[in-house]
Amino acid sequence: MEVGKKALHDMIEQLSEADRKSAYDFLSYLLERPKRERIIWEQIEEDEEPLTEEERQQLQGDEGYVTGSEAKREFGLQVDLP
Repeated sequence: MEVGKKALHDMIEQLSEADRKSAYDFLSYLLERPKRERIIWEQIEEDEEPLTEEERQQLQGDEGYVTGSEAKREFGLQVDLP
């Protein structure tokens, strides 16, 4: 859904002064977010430590993957509703 600039301007005009400050802060955050995400990924160092035998076995195991719902049910964290 595309939102036009006029719609945004109209919404901002309806805000109280305090809420305009909040809107400004949030818009500033949205504009800076891509820069922050790029910086974070650039700071992550590649893990050069080889896998342990246990990690290799886990990756090659036949157990498969468990969904979040299955794990919650298994540990009693989710109740199945009828």
